[in-house]
Amino acid sequence: MESQFITKYRCVILIVVAAVASLCSLARAQSAPSQPAGAARSQKAAPIIDGWGKTIPAESSAAPAPVHDISGIWEPGTRGVQPLGAGAMPEDGKPDHQLSYTPAGLAKLKGTMPSNGVRTVLPADSNDPAWHCDPQGLPREDLFELRTTQIFQAADKILLLYEYGKVWRVIWSDGRELPKDPEPRWFGYSVGKWEDEYTFVVQSTGMDERTWIDRAGRPHSDALRVEERFHRVDHDHLELTVTIDDPKMYTKPWVALDKLRFNLEPSNFDVREMMCSPSELAEYDKLMGQPASGKDSQ
Repeated sequence: MESQFITKYRCVILIVVAAVASLCSLARAQSAPSQPAGAARSQKAAPIIDGWGKTIPAESSAAPAPVHDISGIWEPGTRGVQPLGAGAMPEDGKPDHQLSYTPAGLAKLKGTMPSNGVRTVLPADSNDPAWHCDPQGLPREDLFELRTTQIFQAADKILLLYEYGKVWRVIWSDGRELPKDPEPRWFGYSVGKWEDEYTFVVQSTGMDERTWIDRAGRPHSDALRVEERFHRVDHDHLELTVTIDDPKMYTKPWVALDKLRFNLEPSNFDVREMMCSPSELAEYDKLMGQPASGKDSQ
């Protein structure tokens, strides 16, 4: 009974153990060596399997990286799962991954109870807001289950469509400034500009304080500012670096992602649907989460 349940719901219950969630992706976890911007990779694995298991022809291009263009369907593979927290700074108990908290930050950290990492609690005891299907928000959308991401460009904005949660963001690229006192939003308010021909830099503020920074339960305040650097390495690869700056919670900025590599997928790649369903979550809790935590399943 339980085995059948896992098989049926492993791609819709987003907040189960990351090992289960990672089974939802059929993407490849391949890496390619860095190349100068403008160069194309010489080989590409074939065939390509899209998010729904369909085989599609691989697209191999000798074209250089386009200037001022990060559009496409981008796949980070299992590198984007980050089950222990931000990929470049996981909460794994290692001294070099310990963040420098302010007293207020440390106090707020103690109030979060993640179901993974060195501070893990049993599933039914976690107060992770995403466990109850609240939006992950920003920057957590970059820092937990970052799956296939579709990027579209218009004259005045860039749109990001995320597989996990099936959500989208707008990044304004028309030269506007960040608002001085933005109304809180789950994914904040974002503006971006081209730093050079291949690097698009995004600044975001106004993130809702109900969200966590990452899966490890790192907190943030209303002073949070997130920088995302999208760098087009070559025609077929994109890198993302994310920096967290919240002076109320942390004594200094810290790098949460450091050049996370994405591979460019064919234009007809069909991205898998990964939704958080409250009814299916309740069924998961009844059959697995609550029994595992020693809770009454009623």
